[in-house]
Amino acid sequence: MLTRLLALAAHALAEAETRPEPKDLWEEPINATMWRPCSDQRDWEASEGTNGYIMISANGGINQQRVAICNAVTISRLLNATLVIPKFLYSNVWLDKSQFGDIYQEDYFINYLKSDIRIVKDLPVELQSLDLEVIGSLVNDTDVMKEAKPSLYVKKILPILLRNRVVHFIGFGNRLSFDPIPSDLQRLRCRCNFHALRFVPKIQEMGALLVERLHGHKSHLSPLKDSLLGQFAVKSAPSANKSDASKYLAVHLRFEIDMVAYSLCYFGGGKDEEDQLEAYRQIHFPVLTELKKTTKLPPAAFLRSEGKCPLAPEEAVLMLAAIGFKRSTNIYIAGAEIYGGRHRMAAISRLYPALLTKETLLSPSELEPFKNFSSQLAALDFIACAAADAFAMTDPGSQFSSLVQGYRMYYGGGNLPTIRPNKRRLASIFVKNGTIEWQEFQTRVRKLIQQTKQVHERPVARSIFRHPRCPECMCRTEH
Repeated sequence: MLTRLLALAAHALAEAETRPEPKDLWEEPINATMWRPCSDQRDWEASEGTNGYIMISANGGINQQRVAICNAVTISRLLNATLVIPKFLYSNVWLDKSQFGDIYQEDYFINYLKSDIRIVKDLPVELQSLDLEVIGSLVNDTDVMKEAKPSLYVKKILPILLRNRVVHFIGFGNRLSFDPIPSDLQRLRCRCNFHALRFVPKIQEMGALLVERLHGHKSHLSPLKDSLLGQFAVKSAPSANKSDASKYLAVHLRFEIDMVAYSLCYFGGGKDEEDQLEAYRQIHFPVLTELKKTTKLPPAAFLRSEGKCPLAPEEAVLMLAAIGFKRSTNIYIAGAEIYGGRHRMAAISRLYPALLTKETLLSPSELEPFKNFSSQLAALDFIACAAADAFAMTDPGSQFSSLVQGYRMYYGGGNLPTIRPNKRRLASIFVKNGTIEWQEFQTRVRKLIQQTKQVHERPVARSIFRHPRCPECMCRTEH
């Protein structure tokens, strides 16, 4: 079916090249302009951090680490503790030894948040010799439930802090709830994510070069670019005619081997694919491998019908063609190495030949300082995606895509649309319509995407990193 649809898409794209694009393709709904950033506003006194010191060692990639940092800042304020600059655990998936100061500006972080909490670079000398495990100051993910309420920290963690003067959280990814939480703490979490975390000059400078090569020299300064790029943001005058500047669509193809293996889905590669993914699971996801032996897990076909599978590149390109992006569109592809490599990318590169990546836009010598640092390379992708004229994700559950979406909402002024497919409904179009014609496919996909672009306030308990349109992060204007 996909082969047939890809042939129909190629024909449709050839015909559409001389016709105007859909009007709303590069636009957000008009009411998106009703929200503006305001989490930088404070109405409290600085915390003195006198109850002790909080240390965290964050796991995962750059996106999980970012969430952990913002949660640690918030917990430090809640417990009147001093935060030690976070450490990052080495991951056998990401293979990156980068620490906080390799990615974010430490002094900027400390100074920006000094009106909220006290932050230091190291634990005081007299506490450094303590055996934290022996005295009961090590706290891991099993000690604190996922999305725990602030009350749990006051009840369970504060006594340890007061007794031992230091608590070290190992992990700490998503260990703080989004609701219920006092609004001033929610605002602090927002302030940390959108204002306090600035990339180091090395990343800003190369990110600025990426954006300049993607946008051309017509690109103008905006709050988003100022936040992302700092002193390296292009300060040329805005173009009088917006069409003069090069537009580009950024796409996050979340189809790396870790995602594909963990999903337990099947992608048409036969026994070779199944053996390769199972071998990867045994090394990187041993718990999942054991679970398969003892528990009857849903079959791959059911997972696909429920929208639980990552979109393969050939499915993603069909979505883009159906929405109305022209064949000549400049498309920036973000992400690490795609599972299946060039073969898997054949469909998207055939339909959209103007594909760009950081590797094609930057020279080997420009990329050399970032080589072997996956988190720093991901930061470059973050900049390119956040600054894009339109951004499309293929996995709404991806933390990278969520953070980019939130950043674009927060700083975009209602001008930076994000395409976020409902995978379950998209799967129903793919799976249950073996003979669907292009016109109907296009109509159904456009309707689906149109509904996900609607502007609404953050739903209860949903992430403020993904949905910053809420009173704690953004303010509503009257017009």
